[in-house]
Amino acid sequence: MYAMIQKEEKLVWMPTDTPPMKAGCVRIKVSATAVNRADLMQAKGKYPPPEGVTDILGLECSGEVMEVADGVSWPAVGDKVCALLAGGGYAEEVVVPAGQVLPVPSNLSLLEAAALPEVFTTAWLNLRREGELKEGESVLVHAGASGVGTAAVQLCAAWGNPVVATMGSDKKCERVRALGATLTINRHNGSWGLKAKEFGKFDVILDPVGGRYLESNIWHLKPRGRLINIGLLGGNEGTLPLGPVLVKRLQIKGSVLRSRSVEEKTEIISGVREEVWPLVESGMVSPIIHDVMDLKEAEKAHLAISKNDTIGKILLKV
Repeated sequence: MYAMIQKEEKLVWMPTDTPPMKAGCVRIKVSATAVNRADLMQAKGKYPPPEGVTDILGLECSGEVMEVADGVSWPAVGDKVCALLAGGGYAEEVVVPAGQVLPVPSNLSLLEAAALPEVFTTAWLNLRREGELKEGESVLVHAGASGVGTAAVQLCAAWGNPVVATMGSDKKCERVRALGATLTINRHNGSWGLKAKEFGKFDVILDPVGGRYLESNIWHLKPRGRLINIGLLGGNEGTLPLGPVLVKRLQIKGSVLRSRSVEEKTEIISGVREEVWPLVESGMVSPIIHDVMDLKEAEKAHLAISKNDTIGKILLKV
């Protein structure tokens, strides 16, 4: 098969070994994949894949099932699916555990479905499971115009949870308000913390920034609030005021998805299929797609993401 292979600092479309079939897995002919921040980090040598995982980039895909291992009851050969991957999506074929595969929602195209698995799984996992979000609780989402951010805002709106989102431009603020955010904050127009005070404090904060945001996040949590850190875009060091952590009985959690076991990912995907997929099929939430490019233009897509001007996902067609 062909895949985008890392050659020093370049991604090159070239032939490589077809991934071997494994027990409990399915082989998918990839129609499209999507760019995630983790791909940019891995391409720069800052986020190596878990042990035993291909070094080909790509954490999600959509496509058609070509082959299934013995004992796999679903999906079947010929099914149109999308899948959460630990790697390998920037290629013509991928082998993935059947428990990480989802059906293409009936109201979306095969291409559009490539924008779903990573961001909606990440958003659901960290709001529902790690954040223990309950009815009526309030949420603050940083990087609200990102793929995960737009997914989280939509889920909160669909569940009836008030959600405030921070981002980097007025254009992004306008778009994310349309997705259901109660309040949007342009972080370049003064302190996001002062603007957030207009809303109040929060039960859950979803933060891919880390670093300098840590201290402000703590002050903006309600008693028994939960800070879920899912990234380090702002650095891996910050000031942690322990007083409010103790007095307010706060929880601070770090959360990654890629390195979790197949068994845990299967359980998470089951929850996403049960709670999120009906919302997608009803049109209450949808993938936000900034652009569609050819897979051979992956470096161009990475550059676009790195400039922080995108809203939602960039898809890469095979």
